[in-house]
Amino acid sequence: MNKNFLISWVVVFIAWMAGSFLVHGFLLQSGYAALPNLFRTEAEAGQMFPLMLLGHVMLAGAFSWIYLRGKENKPWLPQGIRYGVAIAFLGPIPMYTIYYVVQPMPADFTIRQIVFDSILVIVLGVIVAFVNRDSAAPAAD
Repeated sequence: MNKNFLISWVVVFIAWMAGSFLVHGFLLQSGYAALPNLFRTEAEAGQMFPLMLLGHVMLAGAFSWIYLRGKENKPWLPQGIRYGVAIAFLGPIPMYTIYYVVQPMPADFTIRQIVFDSILVIVLGVIVAFVNRDSAAPAAD
């Protein structure tokens, strides 16, 4: 574990928590409220917030670790975008698609979950690439 990894972990954790609040607590909040039989109330979820923090700590650590293991000596911006897209295809796109199959979720709500969370992980990919950019990397074309 080195300094770059720890910095990445903390920055990604903060950005992911903020992004998740924006996506799930603001943009998708009405969609969750319309499905009270599928999701906990805000009060119930609030009581479990420490588990939400723990989950995001784990996500941010794994996200940063995987990026640093595969980072190449290439321009950071396209590398971050590529990484975010790969994570979107590994995480939110199949996850919400599977949830749609097994839960009675409205299609438009599922699509919004996929789009918003995919945008979030792409932004996180750019953030982790920026934090770990190498000044010796070639300039973007």
